[in-house]
Amino acid sequence: MKSARYWTVVILLLATAAILHIRSDADRVPPSEPLDQVPKLIEGRISQDYPLSDDVLAILGKGDFLNRVYTDQNEPDVPPVSLFIGYFATQRTGQSIHSPQHCLPGAGWTFESQKYVDLVAQDGKKYRVGEYVIANGVNKQFVLYWYQAHGRSVANEYAAKLYMIMDAIRLNRTDGALVRVITPILSTESQSAARERAVQFTNQLAPMLHRFIPN
Repeated sequence: MKSARYWTVVILLLATAAILHIRSDADRVPPSEPLDQVPKLIEGRISQDYPLSDDVLAILGKGDFLNRVYTDQNEPDVPPVSLFIGYFATQRTGQSIHSPQHCLPGAGWTFESQKYVDLVAQDGKKYRVGEYVIANGVNKQFVLYWYQAHGRSVANEYAAKLYMIMDAIRLNRTDGALVRVITPILSTESQSAARERAVQFTNQLAPMLHRFIPN
């Protein structure tokens, strides 16, 4: 028997398809900077880009993607922070944001804990994000991710779909992005230390995102 979660996703997707079919004019897409212009130095960390494979790009669909690792240039023993952003200028043509809730388990990771929290970024703005601990064998990582569109941050994928439907009707826009921050949890450190590392990085990153993910 299919779960309630499955049917919720199905209903949302069908509703999205119906509304976008009825309003079939092209999306209004405000200008934005490409994701490769995200600063390469954030919170004292220097970065290196890791291009996504053709197989991964085929799954993600047509969008703009950033896959980058930031390393502390002064303390190389401090674990890195990985940043992934996937931005879709339109989700009208069948392209949609893939939830890490589906992708990470497929890569062997399991969710040990999850909750929604509000982070206050450097600019004083509040961001609603999902906070997770994932594990793959003895390896653990701390994860923050959220959906961002039109100046709004949303932690829940179903809420993000509903907002997209409403904005397609009100604003003729279906653009949006997934932002994901991950850092390892070392066996020699506490979970709270890994969380602080991810949160500090995110608080520096978040005020910049409007340049790349239009409000």
